Amino acid sequence: MSEHKHVFQEKENGEPTFVLLHGTGGNESDLLPLAKMIDDKANVLGVRGNVLENGMPRFFRRLQEGVFDMEDLKKRTDELNDFLQQVASQYKFQGQDVYAIGYSNGANIAANLLYEHGSVFKGVFLFHAMVPQEKQQLPNLSETAVFVGAGKNDPMIPAEQTNTLITDLQQAGASVESYWTTGGHQLLREEIDEAKRWYDTLRG
Repeated sequence: MSEHKHVFQEKENGEPTFVLLHGTGGNESDLLPLAKMIDDKANVLGVRGNVLENGMPRFFRRLQEGVFDMEDLKKRTDELNDFLQQVASQYKFQGQDVYAIGYSNGANIAANLLYEHGSVFKGVFLFHAMVPQEKQQLPNLSETAVFVGAGKNDPMIPAEQTNTLITDLQQAGASVESYWTTGGHQLLREEIDEAKRWYDTLRG
């Protein structure tokens, strides 16, 4: 059984459920304020990554900055997918709309869940993500909507990385909206406001 330290906050009549995936050095509570800003009525599942890099939690290993350990990425993505299925049953949100909110390392594994397992989420917020892997054929993602938040001056993620990610997802059938700030790798308020606007439109 796949285990992750996590926190689950159930709201009365809460729907949908947000899965929160933190950046390097974060934890399962890091993105709770962000989830609240986007939809304070949603159930929230905050997940902690199982890999430590110099004592900092991550979702998968990397060989150096920007270079992923592909074998570990595959293994951890499959583990996380299993874990999400287990907790959906445990906390009774299977069959609900589930959205992932990922930042940096968390956004990379959220993107890789799409690359490997298809439309496991109704919607995905990818804040400052890279292309997780080069893959010739992605699963059909026509059931998934994606919001990509990026910084034009992000020192960790070249703009072409983000653009390739957007193209990959679009070619797989996902509906993708991107929003670029003039900032760097940090998450800016204007990005969150745009993400909320996108989400509210999606929910109708």
